[in-house]
Amino acid sequence: MDRHEGFGELTGPGSLGQRTLLWAFAVSLAANAVAAVLNFGWASIPTLLGGWYLADLASGLVHMALDYRPCPPGKRLADLYFYEGSRESPEYLAMLRDRMSRVSAFDRLVYDFKNHHPRPHALGRRDLWRQIGSTVVIGALPMSLMLNLAMMVAPVPGWLCAGLFAAIAGGGFAQYFHGTLHRDQNPWFINAMRRANLLMTPAAHQLHHDSLQRDFATNSGWSNPVINRLFNALRTRGYLDDEGLVPNA
Repeated sequence: MDRHEGFGELTGPGSLGQRTLLWAFAVSLAANAVAAVLNFGWASIPTLLGGWYLADLASGLVHMALDYRPCPPGKRLADLYFYEGSRESPEYLAMLRDRMSRVSAFDRLVYDFKNHHPRPHALGRRDLWRQIGSTVVIGALPMSLMLNLAMMVAPVPGWLCAGLFAAIAGGGFAQYFHGTLHRDQNPWFINAMRRANLLMTPAAHQLHHDSLQRDFATNSGWSNPVINRLFNALRTRGYLDDEGLVPNA
């Protein structure tokens, strides 16, 4: 059974700071969800779907950009990527700590996107903080708190609250949803959301892994037709070169 099965990481291993930030995001998001429900109207339905679409679009654009962004040269990340021994061995773990200490948090994220292509299930085994921590800190938590604050100082229309909640939730948990596509067992709500076509299936996501040139969105996949056209347009103009897909130094 896969170790990562849901949101147990909120109370599981990890630093106190990491757990505090995840809990803060969960509480803030829950408050926004309650406000959206209490002020729900017919106009909330299209904005909910629109917010979910925007989150999917953001997941695809980020995925496309980080897949093809070159890793920083001279940091020897290729040693990790092409390592042929056991990735549980002391040698590999020491190398991992050394190489990751040489690059920024952003470049570690860039490397993770590339590393999961030949080892897709590695993403599914990562803990919740590793998957969504950077997204929560940089964007989702500040946006959720701003919506909390806005509702305290002035009335926020229910339809707007619903759309923003969907966008923040979908964007904040995008990498978690991505990880579920690379696990054999998932919480019940993931399977329910797939049946409702709110989340994509592993088979649909496999189309991305088959070529690495299409279907970059990892939430619902609704935005993939738009992102695919953008990708093709950028490729014809000489951008997104294949050399960026793997570390080369």
